[in-house]
Amino acid sequence: MNKIIFINRYFYPDHSATSQMLSDLAFGLTSQIQDKEIHIVTSQQRYDDASAKLPSYEQINQVHIHRVKTTQFGRQNLIGRAGDYLSFYLSAAIKLFQLTKKGDTLVAKTDPPLISVIAAIIAKLKKAHLVNWLQDLFPEVAAELGIKLASGIIYKVLKGIRNKTLNLAKMNVVIGELMAERLKKEGIEENKITVIHNWADGEQIKPVPHQQNPLRNEWGLDGKFVVGYSGNLGRSHDFSTILAAAEALKDNLNIKFLFIGSGAQLPDIQQQCKEKELNNVLFKPYQPREKLDQSLSVSDVHLISLKPELEGLIVPSKFYGVLAAGRSVLFIGDKAGELAGIIKREQCGQCVEQNVSEQLVSAIKEQIAQENSDAASEQVRKLFDDEFSKARAITEFRKILN
Repeated sequence: MNKIIFINRYFYPDHSATSQMLSDLAFGLTSQIQDKEIHIVTSQQRYDDASAKLPSYEQINQVHIHRVKTTQFGRQNLIGRAGDYLSFYLSAAIKLFQLTKKGDTLVAKTDPPLISVIAAIIAKLKKAHLVNWLQDLFPEVAAELGIKLASGIIYKVLKGIRNKTLNLAKMNVVIGELMAERLKKEGIEENKITVIHNWADGEQIKPVPHQQNPLRNEWGLDGKFVVGYSGNLGRSHDFSTILAAAEALKDNLNIKFLFIGSGAQLPDIQQQCKEKELNNVLFKPYQPREKLDQSLSVSDVHLISLKPELEGLIVPSKFYGVLAAGRSVLFIGDKAGELAGIIKREQCGQCVEQNVSEQLVSAIKEQIAQENSDAASEQVRKLFDDEFSKARAITEFRKILN
C-alpha cells in the first residue's frame, strides 16, 4: 500500500497554527482515502515548549506519527532556531529516506523553511511524488523582516533553489490568490499551482452567546465590549496601531482589549502596556483546543494584522477561526491585500491602515454602535461554512492526493 507522508516540524497534540491545519487534514483524510496510509514526519517538540519530548512513534486514528530527535534551543533567538532547523533537516531526511517507497506521495509544508528541498531530493531518489503545501514564501518573508542572511546573493540562491523544487513538484498548494500570483511571476508553471484556503474546525468552533460563555465571567468581561486578538504575536504582525487605539480608548471603561496567545512580540507589548498604564488591556495564554469556541467567542470583534510588505507571502490563519466563531474582523494592513479583499467582498468587518490608529478607533466605535446581533453572527458563520470549512478543504486536498 502506498503512503502519503506529510513533513512539518509540529503535529498533534501541538496547538500551533500549522500543526492544527496538518492535524485536521491528516486525520480527516483517513476516512476519505482508503487505499493509502497516512504518515507524518515531525519533531518531538511543541511550538511553545522546545524541551518537550513527545513519543518517537505512535499511531493515532490510523495516522502513523514519526517524531525525530532535534536540538532543543527553541524560538527565542535566531541562532537557536537555526540550530533546531538544521537538526530537523538532517533527522527528517534520514527518516524520509527510510519511509519512502516508489509511488508514495510526499507533502512538504514550510516549517522549517525549504524543507521542500529535502523532500524533492528524497522524492527523486525514491521515484515518489512531491506536493508542496506553502503556508508562506521563504526567503521573501525573511528578507522583508530584515533578516540579514536572507539578502544579496544568498537571497537569490535560496529563491532559485526554492523555485526549482516547486517546478519539480506535481502540485504546489498555496493559501491565497496573491500568493499564487507571486509564484506565477517567479516562473512556476500555472498548472502546478492551486489555491486551497486554510480553515478552522467548524464542528469544534461555533458561536457561543455571551450569556452562555463561562470565560466572559471568569475573565471579568461581563458587560464589556471586547476587542480581541487571538493567536501568534509574531514579527509579521503590527501591534503599534492596536496599542495606540487602546491608549486612545483607555478612559472608556466599557471597552476591553484582549490578547490571547504568545509570540516574539508579547514581552514588548506587555511592557508598553505597563509603561502607558493601559489597564484596559488583558492578556491570556493560548487556550486548549477544546475551549477555542469559548475563547474566540469571548470577543465582540477580532483584530487581525499583517504588515503590508508581507502581502502575498503570508495569510493569517486566525481569520478562519474568527469566522467560525461568528465574529466580525477589524483588519489592520494593506487595504488591497488578500484578507482585505475577502472582508470587503463578504462584508464581514472593516479594514484600516497600519499606523493610522484613528481609523481603528472609529472602526471600534462603529462596531459598538452596530450592537452585534445573533443574525449578524449567523451571517459571518454562513460565510465560513460556504467558503472556508474544514470539510471543503479536505475534499479539495483529497482530489489532489488521489
